Amino acid sequence: MTNKIFTGKTDMGLKRQNNEDVFLVNPELDFCLAADGMGGAAAGEVASEIFAKATLEIFSANRNRSEKNTLYQVQKAYSTANKTILEHVFAHPNHRGMGCTAELLAFFEDSFILGHIGDSRTYRLRNGVLEQLTDDHTLVQRQFQESLISEDEIRQHPMRHVIFRAVGIKEEMTIDLLTGKTHPADLFLLCSDGLTDMVEDDQIQDILCADTDINRKTDSLIESAKVAGGLDNITVVLVAIP
Repeated sequence: MTNKIFTGKTDMGLKRQNNEDVFLVNPELDFCLAADGMGGAAAGEVASEIFAKATLEIFSANRNRSEKNTLYQVQKAYSTANKTILEHVFAHPNHRGMGCTAELLAFFEDSFILGHIGDSRTYRLRNGVLEQLTDDHTLVQRQFQESLISEDEIRQHPMRHVIFRAVGIKEEMTIDLLTGKTHPADLFLLCSDGLTDMVEDDQIQDILCADTDINRKTDSLIESAKVAGGLDNITVVLVAIP
């Protein structure tokens, strides 16, 4: 059992007819995740559910939270979900094109391991400063890193949602893995692009720094995305380190 505070919430937004996002927080097993389904009619929500289910099964089967085992569990969650989604598509050809982006944050001792793929994001608020820990696996992010477009152009670029990495798209899958130490009063945010497409980082930082409880911060982030248009499903997961 952990003394961290976990919370999460997902909202359909104002324009979508269904919610393809999934989140899971499990204080007992010391992990949380957020997944954003891709494919629309191709059952993106199924892909997100597969990722969440695979992760829960893997973390439940072995509660040894050494660094080595936690790293293995994170990697195994992604590889198992990837294989399961591909098998599902093979059995259901009408679901071809489904997949999901996914953030998985697992804690051990005074450290964390973060798995990331796609354009969902993980941030950390430390000493009042918000830091994006992940890089979007998108065409426009790659163009920005190659100095082909400016940072200001990313948000309005017509191809900003073209993703080149996700769970369940192809057999060979590469995830980003990050590890680090937790500090007292750190606040981690996992979110789908339904938040970050609508709300600027400085506004996210202001909300997370507000003198309110963690559940209110979650609600405020989702409400801000909806006030800005709510064009996509919105998922927010927060973890407060004591």
